[in-house]
Formats: sequence, structure tokens, C-alpha cells
Amino acid sequence: MAKGKKRRREIDLPEGCFHYSDLMDVPWDIQKYYHQRYKIFSNYDQGIWMTDDAWFGVTPEPVALKIAQHIADSAPPEKGILIDAFAGAGGNTIAFAQSGRWKRVYAIEKDPTVLACAKHNAEVYGVQDKISWYEGDCFEIIQKELVDVGEVSVVFASPPWGGPGYRSDEVFDLSNMQPYTIDTLLEPFRKLTDNIALYLPRTSDLRQLASRVHGDGKTTVVHYCLDGASKAMCAYFGAFSLG
Repeated sequence: MAKGKKRRREIDLPEGCFHYSDLMDVPWDIQKYYHQRYKIFSNYDQGIWMTDDAWFGVTPEPVALKIAQHIADSAPPEKGILIDAFAGAGGNTIAFAQSGRWKRVYAIEKDPTVLACAKHNAEVYGVQDKISWYEGDCFEIIQKELVDVGEVSVVFASPPWGGPGYRSDEVFDLSNMQPYTIDTLLEPFRKLTDNIALYLPRTSDLRQLASRVHGDGKTTVVHYCLDGASKAMCAYFGAFSLG
């Protein structure tokens, strides 16, 4: 890691942010993600910043762009604000801003170092002026600072996917997902809006998603693939008009 730290100082990155340009500097546990860096951010060589942990959670750019297109095309026309509840290093947030669909994108991230990366990466892609950034817990920020925009908002959430069985179970129990279960996500978001898109593991239990639908509504589930394999699914709750 010494070379990586030296690299950070040479180009004056904030503590904990890195732009790796040599595989020899990359920690062994993220090297497979580094090999995919141009699928994660096509503009990586223009100075993308990442924390070492952020590599594990960022949405690959082609997937992020397709999700952004689906939400832009299917959200009710009166919805003009997109809230990205778990912005991470900015992959999805940037794609939402690039879509041109939203009057404003609100991006929330509780880790200040990861947030610094996201802000910088938005500058790399030239969309920084389309995004308002919030540092802190997404549930608190939505409740205290964004409650007034609920009627015109859509929430996108790509939560951490921790918990027993996430990688091994044929069908993943969303009530065991950590640190947030399906219900600890949906319940507070629904106090703001019914229009919610959840980015979840590809093996998520569809019966659990169907059982969380309100009334006569429905949820549409879309698998997003890269290189011929499903990377994840998105469950769309509310009034999205997906085919």
C-alpha cells in the first residue's frame, strides 16, 4: 500500500482517496475490480477517485446508464427530482445527471471520504452542477431535509448487500440483508414517496418483493447484465411504466 499512499500525496488527493494507475500499487483484494476499471468508469484515466472499499459497491457504468434510462423513461412525468439514497463513489448519481431528465439529482452518502470521491468524479464527467450533495444517514436526511420534495421525487437505492447467504444461497433472503433489510429500506422511503427503485442482488427472493407491493399495485423486476451474465436486479415499486 506504500506506493498507493505515495501516489495519493503526489497528486494531492484527500486522505483515503486514490487514483491507481499501476497494478503494483493496487491492494490484492481489489485487483480484479481494477482490471474492470473502464467498465466501472469509462473516464477512469481522466482522474477518477475511489476509496479502496468503494470498488466493491460501485455499479458498472453500462448498468448505471441503463438503469438511469429506464427510470427516466418510466417515472411519472410530474416527478422532477431523483434522490440517490446511497450515492457511493457516484456511479449511479452521475448516470442520473447525464440523463437530462431531472430538474435536480439529490445524492446522499454518509462516508465523507467516499463523498469526496463522488463529488470529484461528477466533475470528471461534467455533471457537478446538476447534483446536490448531502453527507449523512439517508433516512435522517430524507426525513429532515427532503420531506418537502416527496411529491415530486423518485428514490433510487443501491444499499450494501451484506448478510449470510448473499453469495452462496440460490435464493437470497432479503430479510437477512445487512445492514438494511427489505423492510428497513422500504418503510422509511415510502414515507416520502411510493416511487422507489431498489438495486438488489440478482438472486433476491421475488416472492418477498411481491409481498411488499401496496394494494392493487405491482412491482416490476429487471435483471441487468454485463458480459452475458446478470450483475444485479432492480425492483421498481410505484407508478413506473416499465413494459
